[in-house]
Amino acid sequence: MQADLVIVANRLPVDRVELADGTRTWRRSPGGLVTALEPVLRANDGVWIGWPGGTEQDLAPLEDDGMRLLPMSMTPEEIEGHYEGFSNATIWPLYHDLVAKPAFHREWWDSYRDVNRRFAEKAAEVAAEGGTVWIQDYQLQLVPEMLRELRPDLRIGFYLHIPFPPAELFQQLPWRRQILEGLLGADLVGFQLPGAAQNFIRLVRQRVGHKTHRDLVYLPDGRTVKAAAFPISIDAAGFEELARSESVNARAKEIREALGNPRKIFLGVDRLDYTKGIYARLRAFSELMRDDHIDVDDAVFVQVAVPSRERVEQYRVLRDEIDRLVGRINGDLGRIGRPAVSYLHSSYPREEMAALYRAADVMVVTPYRDGMNLVCKEYVACRYENDGALVLSEFAGAADELRQAWLVNPYDLNGMKSALLEAYQADHREQTRRMKAMRKTVATNDIDAWASSFLTEMANVPAEHGKQVRPLTEA
Repeated sequence: MQADLVIVANRLPVDRVELADGTRTWRRSPGGLVTALEPVLRANDGVWIGWPGGTEQDLAPLEDDGMRLLPMSMTPEEIEGHYEGFSNATIWPLYHDLVAKPAFHREWWDSYRDVNRRFAEKAAEVAAEGGTVWIQDYQLQLVPEMLRELRPDLRIGFYLHIPFPPAELFQQLPWRRQILEGLLGADLVGFQLPGAAQNFIRLVRQRVGHKTHRDLVYLPDGRTVKAAAFPISIDAAGFEELARSESVNARAKEIREALGNPRKIFLGVDRLDYTKGIYARLRAFSELMRDDHIDVDDAVFVQVAVPSRERVEQYRVLRDEIDRLVGRINGDLGRIGRPAVSYLHSSYPREEMAALYRAADVMVVTPYRDGMNLVCKEYVACRYENDGALVLSEFAGAADELRQAWLVNPYDLNGMKSALLEAYQADHREQTRRMKAMRKTVATNDIDAWASSFLTEMANVPAEHGKQVRPLTEA
């Protein structure tokens, strides 16, 4: 199986699932990345390499709706060391401004390196001569360099979907140089925001000693590496089409009725993760209700918390904390048939999410740190009548684009309360002015624009810089 375009991601765009009768099959994963890359893969007769979840070994290649997929297996030890360990207990908190304390274990690093090598070898095996390989996200930061050593003929791109931290935080990582050198195997390293690309360039100059100029790195072997921002987005037209459908609007009406037809519905939709700021936003809402700024008969907060990394201790603790908080808020402020918070610990298909976005009057997205956050863009795309209000954290990447939202500092509880109240009380004219501008931004900068801009830029990075560069210095 040879391909001119190879996508390498930690996960496949399908999950391995077991049916009620015990047979195992494949189910399409939700998510914007699949939507973005599917047409690109099809146009180039490409291949997607990734892990389907679970510990099944020796899975055969498959085709799903015209996409060629190559499943990678993981052992229980690799899941613990590479995925739950180094990826999600070391890199994830470190790259999210230390919202939680990262753990540094040498065994996890060994597992991370070994899994990255297997992914690189598989990509080297299937990429056609002179082909393009696009590597995705923080679980695979060593793959570019490993792949470059195996296949110097390839065009290699890497895209980081989460934030990239400043030097003061990144340099805590014992394997900081190996990660930077791993990423420098790519021709183009993409980030969500310009600040992240600048952090990377600065670290390469300081810690690896390469010559840099603006967004370029000049390597001693003559290669040029570019680091730049490519803010990711959504299938805006697809979400709007879904939101306009009769079934979704009928379901939105059902949701409002099930909640007792309150005057205003607040909505939060997040993975259950400590970076998302769920606890603080619920507390802010409950204080507004406690102080009689919002009445339980007028408003309800619907919080969808999608289960996440449930084998990791920090995530189990967070779930218990939020369960207790919701119980306390409803016990103190709710009435029979009128909870203050309607809490749903579950995941839902796109149609149900679109119905929730249509039903909600105020969308609340308040992470402590987020690479982009696509939920707020999905909400905006679904508000085709130019109504609704968005309360958005300054520390979500999306805040750079959606400037007309009510922007908040999620660490400032009083500031968050003020923003929630302003959004709750905003008149239709104010909502329309803000929403129109945000909808234009989301429609213009959609997922297709993101994918095509990255691939075009990768093709245009000069292969040779022809400059004199000084030898490496030690980190």
